Amino acid sequence: MRFIEMVNATKNSEAGRLPRPELLAATGRYSEELTQAGIMQAGEGLKPSSNGVRVTFSGTKRTVTDGPCTETKELVAGFRLWKCQSLEEAIEWGKRCPNPMPGEDSDIEIRPLYEMEDFK
Repeated sequence: MRFIEMVNATKNSEAGRLPRPELLAATGRYSEELTQAGIMQAGEGLKPSSNGVRVTFSGTKRTVTDGPCTETKELVAGFRLWKCQSLEEAIEWGKRCPNPMPGEDSDIEIRPLYEMEDFK
């Protein structure tokens, strides 16, 4: 099963404050452990929403709005794509993650991805 682990953005990440070197090192070690275990398939951090845009769909109309996405309550600051045997295994790996936003309350979200067999 494939899962996505999403690191939710915080005020500091949306302000463009980069993690301290200690957190970058701990996150690097965690990602290496995931990779060596055959769990991590991909992963990246995202720049603040002020660097992006939002495309809104309304019927056939498309509206592009420059960031930041201030009206959104939850934004994603980064992600990892995992391949695990079960949700329980993904949760166990998620609990081992270094706190992604020290000094602030933060959380990660783990969700399964749809696979082709889900549509049969």
